[in-house]
Amino acid sequence: VLSGCGVYDGTEIHEASAVLVHLSRGGAEVHMYAPDVPQMHVIDHSKGQPAEAESRNVLVESARIARGKIASLAKLTTADHDAVIFPGGFGAAKNLSTFAVDGKDCKVNKEVERVLKDFHKAGKPIGLCCISPVLAAKVLSGAEVTVGHEEEEGGKWPYAGTAGAIKELGAKHCVKEVTISFPDDFHVERQHKMPVCSLTPFYEAHVDTKNKVVTTPAFMCETELHKIFDGIGAMVKNVLKLAGK
Repeated sequence: VLSGCGVYDGTEIHEASAVLVHLSRGGAEVHMYAPDVPQMHVIDHSKGQPAEAESRNVLVESARIARGKIASLAKLTTADHDAVIFPGGFGAAKNLSTFAVDGKDCKVNKEVERVLKDFHKAGKPIGLCCISPVLAAKVLSGAEVTVGHEEEEGGKWPYAGTAGAIKELGAKHCVKEVTISFPDDFHVERQHKMPVCSLTPFYEAHVDTKNKVVTTPAFMCETELHKIFDGIGAMVKNVLKLAGK
């Protein structure tokens, strides 16, 4: 489910691409959807400022990422799908909800709310990354999600305050990394007698097994792109696993 095209007023394009690549690698058949509604506003991404007197449609903009193969979110049904995934980007907080403006008092787009509730009721997994876990926190009472850390830590986690809002929404926030690297004295090296450099870092996603909600921080963290890409891969892998794929 997309929310436009561009990090500041729509879907974060790198996150959408990462989701699609990992779904493809996992052998999934993908259908893309977006709500057919106006964007909250349009941001000039070269300046980081609103473009005055300009308006765009979320579905039309999302079609850029989907290469034209996209449908209105109103057509998305649980009967035809095994799981649903929401990439991040400010569009999740501006176009799929009003979180960017209203915080804990936000409203969620009625079709987004319907989709989340329908998949949850059907026991089908829901994947979310970056800022989009706030959607599940608002709609699914008691869900467990992560947006990373709860402190900014010198700018490494610039949106850490989101964790507090998630708690105020009644959800449980779980602190997670984008990736965990092994320390020099990690015990696996001694047990298996292998150099640390040959060990693969562990990319984190939080799995709420009760609600079948899988989340990962992605661009909530200021880190290397490949780590965000692989963290999203961990989320997608867990979504497919919960879907029995």
